Amino acid sequence: MELLFLGTGSGVPSKQRNVSSLALKLLDERNSIWLFDCGEATQHQILQTTLKPRKIEKIFISHMHGDHIFGLPGLLSSRGFQGGIERLTIYGPVGIKGFVLSSLKYAGTYLSYPINFVEFKEPGIIFEDSQFKVSVGKLKHGIPSYGFRVEEADHEGTLDAQKLKELNIPPGPLYGRIKNKEIVELEDGRIINGEDFVGPPQKGRIVTILGDTVEHPNSIQLAKDADVLVHESTFSSNEAELARQYNHSTTIQAAQIAKKAGVKKLLLTHFSSRYMHKDMKQLKKEAKAIFPNTCLMKDLQEISINREGCEE
Repeated sequence: MELLFLGTGSGVPSKQRNVSSLALKLLDERNSIWLFDCGEATQHQILQTTLKPRKIEKIFISHMHGDHIFGLPGLLSSRGFQGGIERLTIYGPVGIKGFVLSSLKYAGTYLSYPINFVEFKEPGIIFEDSQFKVSVGKLKHGIPSYGFRVEEADHEGTLDAQKLKELNIPPGPLYGRIKNKEIVELEDGRIINGEDFVGPPQKGRIVTILGDTVEHPNSIQLAKDADVLVHESTFSSNEAELARQYNHSTTIQAAQIAKKAGVKKLLLTHFSSRYMHKDMKQLKKEAKAIFPNTCLMKDLQEISINREGCEE
């Protein structure tokens, strides 16, 4: 499970940062990609990565501002030309279906694959299967804006193959029975209890990805005990009043949310184009003063999420 930041800027693109889009790579888990927001030129950013648009299974839209949705028509169109034939589901606020269908209609674009739409207003679970659960919660941003909590199901404990080899038990079908915690009898008469060779269950990972928002109690609820929190950081602490006026967060406010929620790592994104490279050191400094395990993300930067947290 990895997070790949396709755009880390806010409002308008700059030479250093494209507008919002984030890919959750679930290639090992389900051979698919989930996209969160799809700002203008997202498909151009994808061209600079190893991502395959045909593997995009789901797209989650946090809110209807242009810097989060203007890339959708182009990406959806290109996906068909790039071998995408599998059904795709788009989750988003009320209005996302009309935006997508009207854009494709007036452009005379016909897709080679079906799209499902799941529009939401209220908090709750919007997707769940045996591997993952995705919950949505409402934030505060002038127009309806939402955050997503992605929870991975717990994993069974791993088989201690090395311990079995040390007992001269060679790999084979027997390993499957032992992993199922069965009691098995070996050819030499020894009795093996699978319980002794399987580790404890591993807790599933939690990733919280929030849309644009001012400070809000729901942010803490969505991020509670998450391995990773992705939070917007449009303004510096010196511009807190400006952040309030535009319904955005500062670096310090994002760090405070991470601390209150007890997350393991905070990834900041959605920076105003007013900030140059030299300004980012100050933004990082003020966030880390409150929540030390903070990273300021760059376009095309990837974070691998381990079950212990994540590493750069």
